[in-house]
Formats: sequence, structure tokens, C-alpha cells
Amino acid sequence: MESSSLISFSLLFCFSILFFGSNGVEARRAPPSISYLISENLFNSIFLHKDDNACPARNFYNYTSFIQAAKCFPSFGNTGDIATRKREIAAFLAQISHETTGGWATAPDGPYAWGLCFKEEINPQSNYCDSTNTQWPCYPGKSYHGRGPIQLSWNYNYGPAGKAVGFDGLRNPEIVANNSLIAFKTGLWFWMTEQSPKPSCHDVMVGKYVPTEADLAANRTAGYGLVTNIINGGLECGIPNDARVNDRIGFFERYAQLFKVDTGPNLDCANQKPF
Repeated sequence: MESSSLISFSLLFCFSILFFGSNGVEARRAPPSISYLISENLFNSIFLHKDDNACPARNFYNYTSFIQAAKCFPSFGNTGDIATRKREIAAFLAQISHETTGGWATAPDGPYAWGLCFKEEINPQSNYCDSTNTQWPCYPGKSYHGRGPIQLSWNYNYGPAGKAVGFDGLRNPEIVANNSLIAFKTGLWFWMTEQSPKPSCHDVMVGKYVPTEADLAANRTAGYGLVTNIINGGLECGIPNDARVNDRIGFFERYAQLFKVDTGPNLDCANQKPF
């Protein structure tokens, strides 16, 4: 599993840490890029309507920011064989599409062509402050509602996400909806980070997930459905034919087809207990 300490180490690549070559000359080591797996044309064909006038996030989620953010997490899209790498990227993009969708059943090009339409939760019902969490205390007057591609929520996520990718998540949560590079970094931080007892989404999609006895008893089997469980299982999993889960699957099936890979097994979490 990619622990938070390993993730912090990988993030050093993002902050232009210098390395010295054998000749004593400073050299910069660039992390691998996933651009050879997802071109800008493919990215735009996935997100056909993200920049439509109807989308509040138009012109926010750009390809360059996504590729740059991915370089901060060198294992993302770079683990396993080519099919595994493509499948992970497709799964990540599918999950963030559900979180930010502007689609509807009869939408032009179908409901699964409208990912990345929103960058901020509309009419949040609270400020998402868990006052019992003393490690990441809320800052007065700040709201930790959903922002960015993964709709990062709650102070206990904003705090560590900011620490990991380089912003003050507690005092300046608004930046996640104002800076596209930071927005994508928070989404990838959530995807790559294990938050016990939950494994990381990354480990699940690349075959590194090792279920515990509790996982086995809860039928938490590896696959895209387990990723949904990690992200929002408390509300969506253990429910037969849940519309939200089906929406996540619809995005994934479309994107997997565009990447020319299969989806793998266990797409839903209807028979899984939440974490």
C-alpha cells in the first residue's frame, strides 16, 4: 500500500526538489507523465461538455492542470501493466465525473458526457465542520463543503490534503474551487491516500488491496464498487440498484470503452457493508 509517508515523499517531486548528478551538476528529476496514456484529445472527448455555458465550472478543469497534478503522485496511472494503468485513470475520472456531473437522462451526448461541470457544492446544508476533531480544528467562519473534482469535504480532509499538497486547508479552503491545479491535486490526494480502515482507491484499482477479516466479513471485494464504498459507502453501499452507484458505473463503463480496456469485476457495492 502507498502510505501517507510515501505520498509525502512523492510530493517532493512537485516542489522542484533538486538532485545532483554524478558529475556534480544540479539536475531535476521529472516524475513520469501519464500523458502517453491520456492525450488532450482523449481528455476532451471524455469531458465533452465541461466548458459549456451551462456548467458553473466552465474553463476551470483543464488538461494541463490534470497532467501536472498527476506528476505529484508518480504511482497514479503508472502501476501495473498498461491495461491496469488505463483502468485506474478511467476509474478516477469516472468517480470525479459523478461528483461533479451536470448531466441528466436525456442530456446531449448522454448523461455520462457531462463530468466536471461543477467545482463547488451547490447550497451546502452545513459548513461540514466536525468540531470533535481537534487534530484539524475548524477555522472560524470557514466552510468545508464539497469543492474540487472529488468534492473534498470536512475539516478532517481539508487539513491533511492541504498539508500534503501545499496550501492551508483549514484557513483557505476556498482555494480548492479557485485554483484548478490545487483542485486536481486534492482529488488525487484523496484517491492515493489510505485512510484506515479504508484502503486507498489506488491500491484497490491496481491490485494491491489485501482485505482484512473485517473486509471479508463485509463482502468488500476488490473492484470499482469498493472504490465507491471508500468514497461514499455510508450513503450508497448495501443498497440494491442505487441510482448514485449506477451513475458512477455508467461513467466508468463509458470511459473504459474510450480507453479500450475492460472494467474488471465487482462494479457495484450493493452487497458490501460500508466501512
